[in-house]
Amino acid sequence: MAEPHDLTALEQAAAIRRGELSSVELVEHQLRRVDAFADTVGAFVTVTPDRARAAARAADAVPVDERGPLHGVPTAIKDLTLTAGVRTTFGSAAFADFVPPVDADVVRLMADAGLVSLGKTTTSELGCSLYSEGLVAPPARNPWQLAYTAGGSSGGAAAAVAAGLVPVAQGSDGGGSLRIPASLCGLVGYKPSRGLVSGGPLGFGAFGLPTNGPLGRTVTDVAALLDVLARPVPGEPYLPPVPPAGGYLAAARDGSPGRLRIGRFTTPMLADVPVHPDCVAAVDRAAELLTAAGHEVVEVPAPLGPAAWPLFETVWYVLALAPVPAGRESELLPLTRFLRERGAAVGAGPLMAALGELQAQVRLGVRRTAGCDLLLCPTLAAPQAPVGAFAALDPADDFDQQRRFSPYCAVFNVTGDPSVSLPVGRTADGLPVGVLLTGRYGADATLIGTAGQLEHACGGWDQHPAIWRAAGSANVNITSGIGYASE
Repeated sequence: MAEPHDLTALEQAAAIRRGELSSVELVEHQLRRVDAFADTVGAFVTVTPDRARAAARAADAVPVDERGPLHGVPTAIKDLTLTAGVRTTFGSAAFADFVPPVDADVVRLMADAGLVSLGKTTTSELGCSLYSEGLVAPPARNPWQLAYTAGGSSGGAAAAVAAGLVPVAQGSDGGGSLRIPASLCGLVGYKPSRGLVSGGPLGFGAFGLPTNGPLGRTVTDVAALLDVLARPVPGEPYLPPVPPAGGYLAAARDGSPGRLRIGRFTTPMLADVPVHPDCVAAVDRAAELLTAAGHEVVEVPAPLGPAAWPLFETVWYVLALAPVPAGRESELLPLTRFLRERGAAVGAGPLMAALGELQAQVRLGVRRTAGCDLLLCPTLAAPQAPVGAFAALDPADDFDQQRRFSPYCAVFNVTGDPSVSLPVGRTADGLPVGVLLTGRYGADATLIGTAGQLEHACGGWDQHPAIWRAAGSANVNITSGIGYASE
């Protein structure tokens, strides 16, 4: 007998439409799980139960024929994302008491679609690192093995979805921040094409690197949330790609993108590091399944190499220079202060030169793989990393080790191409291993359709760690702990 959190986001919405569950009942169920497990996995900075209950009552009052595919479904908002009237800390003690007066466009769009936010999920400070371990919330831990990080900067969102606290969540990705946590936690993390999802109403676009996007357990759930987020908003700095007929959910359900040429590589792009055999094995398995589905998989050179790293480094230093309240710089973490000090030393001329040279190298890299519809590579150079492993280092070493752990994702933030991490592999211990599938700019429907096809070939990815059944289950009894389990 399934419990409400066993249902996918689309299944939850369907149950609401049929009258089998109400949004209020779902929200109460998920809030009980949040109360039981949120601190254990470090999922939330701020929980908003009263707002969620009010939103659920409003969702239940909407006529059935006016409801969208995710109407009434519980979700969560990343703590980097402005949410009017709700404490938004950006993962930092320097913003511990900040309450925005406005919603980010994606928050408004999700509310308009009838989704119900339970609160704000844990993130890295100012989105600066690929792990989510700050001073305003417990560290985001991987529900599959609590000794390991859930990643960052959307680490709390991944922990919440993988632990069954919400079925889907909003995140953002400026250098892998959706795809890294997805790979670690066995989820689907989708970075849309540049301009497809609004970054407004505030901000300058950050050179086009970051974008909002969905995180979920299945490709169809992620596609349904992308349909909600990918609404044109006036004033955005990048022209949005044309959406497919029927939307991205239809593309995911169709699962037949046609015969594609897929370029495979495993050579790391931003660091000269060995790649863990489990990460290579996951790419091999994906390549075999894609070939069996009728696609042509060919070896290609990596689009970029480690020589491009100093250019990325310069840009990321500057991106750390977000405004901080006067007199509160000392409350920032050592890594954040290090990045900001380096960024403050970069002049306008060197920054423009780095951006120009980086774009030139990206153009050359794209031409190296010009005959391919999709690219396939590892998401990360290693399957997992312990909580505290990076933060325990000197800030300069911390930043360098992050590059070595994640030498693939960020390149596609510069190209603006859509990119998704898919949980194709497993370690010998049963922990998730992701692969990165990347499409051509604007071809999100092709990428999502192929991801759905690969999910079907794998037999589905909606698998769960032991914490899924650790409490509140009439069906399964387990001993909770920091070990892993799957079902």
